[in-house]
Parts: sequence; C-alpha cells; structure tokens
Amino acid sequence: MATNTMITATALALCMGVSSAVMAETPYMGDGHTMITPDELKWGPVGSMAPGAQIAVLEGDLGTAEPFTMRLKLPADYVIAPHIHPAYERVTVLSGTFYFAHGEEFDRDSARALPEGSLAIMSPGDPMYGYTDGDVVIQLHGTGPWGIEYLNPEDDPRQ
Repeated sequence: MATNTMITATALALCMGVSSAVMAETPYMGDGHTMITPDELKWGPVGSMAPGAQIAVLEGDLGTAEPFTMRLKLPADYVIAPHIHPAYERVTVLSGTFYFAHGEEFDRDSARALPEGSLAIMSPGDPMYGYTDGDVVIQLHGTGPWGIEYLNPEDDPRQ
C-alpha cells in the first residue's frame, strides 16, 4: 500500500473509530495476491461499536468505494443495537453462533441463529441487529465506504 494511501486509510479509520494498530501493512505475495495467517492479524477496538468488540482490517480502505474485508471478534453476551449500513454488507460466521435479525427494534426472540459457516447479506439502509451468547468471530466484506448508523443515537458509542 502506498504511503499516501496508508495515511488516508489510517486517518479515515481513526475517524470511524478503528485504531491505526489494525490498519497495519498487509503481507503481499506477487501482483495483487494477498496471503494472511491468523497470527498476522492486528486486532484493536472498534470505536463505532460498544466496548468489547475487536476489529482486524484485512484489506481495503473502509472509507472509499473499494472492496474491503474485515473481521470482528465479539465476546459472549455482546449486543449490536439496531443500525443500518450505507452499502451492501456480507457477513460470514467464522466461529461461534451469531444471532442476527432484520428490524428497527431489538427483539432477541426474532433473531436467527447463524452457526459457524453461515452467511448473511444485508442491503444498504435495511435495519438490523444481532447478539452473541458465546465468543464469535465474523468476517465482513463488501465495497465501501463502510459505516454504521445506529437507529437510536443513544446506542452510538461515538456520542
């Protein structure tokens, strides 16, 4: 990644609540090939989510119209309040069970259990929420810019 691109990505990530520690250079192999092992991931807090969540950005500048891939570690009993995203978001459950639902009001009973290997695809502007009952790792990918807007401003940790 070029220095200017890295500076831009880091500055935008900090504005979005992503620590610069998670924006470390990705190990590249050849022309456009990327290979990353789990021990190479740089995890850090997510300022746009409630405390406890950890993020590792694997590729892309989350603030531009380019592909991105990131992972989130969510602890047991974690709640993601109802929110929307500005672009399509694709979520793959890598470990644990993530409970996910579409809607404007948090309703634990309406959430669907998505075990390891499950996929969820959400369209821009559609309200959603989720929770965990154990530790969960999910991978998100799409085309940026990525963002999160909570339906209830009181749920936004950036406030």
